[in-house]
Amino acid sequence: QVLLVESGGGSVQAGGSLRLSCIVSGLRISSFTYMAWFRQAPGKKREGVASSYISAGIAYYTDSVKGRFTISRDNAKNTVYLQMNSLRPEDTAIYYCAAGHDRWSDFGYWGQGTQVTVSS
Repeated sequence: QVLLVESGGGSVQAGGSLRLSCIVSGLRISSFTYMAWFRQAPGKKREGVASSYISAGIAYYTDSVKGRFTISRDNAKNTVYLQMNSLRPEDTAIYYCAAGHDRWSDFGYWGQGTQVTVSS
């Protein structure tokens, strides 16, 4: 059974930082083509935030987080991270970790989500 468990969410003021973690069990991260972070704000569609092409070591970001967020992984810990700096109120959302085989779609495994709240 493959499980993804996120942690690290919380409440911060604008300009602050958080690091989200996603621990994967059941399969090695290298088994997936992509590991990604998505988010969903109240009343909005889920959007892809950061996606990592595992074998190539290439990261992709949605425009609104470029230069502020960084996706990374620790293969030994089978964990994916999302470092979020210079947080803005519009970053407030539930953040989900996902594992799959395309950059922004075809994700078969999802975590339960972790809440990030940024106050102004």
